[in-house]
Amino acid sequence: MNYQETLIWLYSQLPMYQRQGEAAYKANLNNTLELDEYFDHPHRKFKSIHVAGTNGKGSVSHMLASVLQESEYKVGLYTSPHLKDFRERIRINGQMVSENFVVKFVKDHRAKFEKIKPSFFEMTVAMAFDYFAKENIDVAVVEVGMGGRLDSTNIIHPDLSIITNISLDHTFFLGNSLSEIAKEKAGIIKKDTPVVIGETQTETETSFKNFAQEKQTDIYFADQYYKSEYALLSIDNKQVFNINKNNNIAYSDLKLDLLGTYQKKNLLTVLRSIDLLIEKGYNIKNQAIYNGLERVSKNTSLQGRWQILGFNPTIVCDTAHNLDGITLVLNQLNQTPHKNLHIVVGVVDDKNIGSILEILPKNAKYYFTKANIPRALDQNILKEKANKFDLIGDAYGRVQEAFVSAKENAGVNDLIFIGGSTFVVAEVL
Repeated sequence: MNYQETLIWLYSQLPMYQRQGEAAYKANLNNTLELDEYFDHPHRKFKSIHVAGTNGKGSVSHMLASVLQESEYKVGLYTSPHLKDFRERIRINGQMVSENFVVKFVKDHRAKFEKIKPSFFEMTVAMAFDYFAKENIDVAVVEVGMGGRLDSTNIIHPDLSIITNISLDHTFFLGNSLSEIAKEKAGIIKKDTPVVIGETQTETETSFKNFAQEKQTDIYFADQYYKSEYALLSIDNKQVFNINKNNNIAYSDLKLDLLGTYQKKNLLTVLRSIDLLIEKGYNIKNQAIYNGLERVSKNTSLQGRWQILGFNPTIVCDTAHNLDGITLVLNQLNQTPHKNLHIVVGVVDDKNIGSILEILPKNAKYYFTKANIPRALDQNILKEKANKFDLIGDAYGRVQEAFVSAKENAGVNDLIFIGGSTFVVAEVL
């Protein structure tokens, strides 16, 4: 098989949560543990950092990987989902795993996969860890797929665990309250492994402290250590922060090339995590922190986070897809100068979309669409639901059709936003 044929086999043989939803979810680690033993426990051959949370875990993972890369470590980065190419999930120092490795990995181990029938995610985790071990990396930054306790990545024994925040997402699997979801995310907390919590939340703080005490490990809330009141935009189009600790400047004029205003929270999480990594013996100098944060996109190829695709009209996309994430994005939309607002939107059909539709701006023109995956909600159903919230626009069967129509209708002083689903953004990119 060539690379494309290998991908077709992967997508057809192994259930993929991002495309199929519930059918692909495995509520145990049996397959993961069997694959781990089959591949001779590759995750034991490198250091690791584990990153969970509802929103921001991808950005935090990329920021940390970039800083470590600037510190001259050989850094593996495992994230999900991918936007354009499957290989985005598995990187070393920003470079995607080769097509040849993917093809050979599937060819050499296909019989095992056909025997135990892992999910797409279980197989991908095994591939990533095997690749990282074979390439003799120094450290891997590993992003949790969903939840934590039962996630396939949760076989690692990291130097540091990170939980960015908790909000309502994947409630069918993780629970219907913040405290229930926190328990699932807290499943990555391990004995004698410090944990950084990105955001202090009343509903989850005590729960996290109890889990850490139970596991006999130290817990740190990043936003109780570092503060940043605001960010400025530099002449080279980067966010600039002054970071305070104990009312003193800890980092002045710290540049970040990720433009989402919500990245402020993630930045504090990263900085506190770096403190603890240094305490553990990681050689991370101040200059590497500055360079790494200024070059996240360049070093790791992160896409889809308040990504500006064009000007005149301004075109922005963002992969935020739950209520809390979209709320933050809408705040930034409101602060972005424009005459008329055009929103290209599609969602998956297992979201509680009523709460999202309720907060979308009523003064925008909408282009309701459907990503090319089985889980996507039909564009006509989406339009019908949206109309009940006074959101007016047309329905388009393909994302590209909706995007083209938005560009045709928008004036040079208008703003086009693309979002609602990772997969809508992926098709535009």
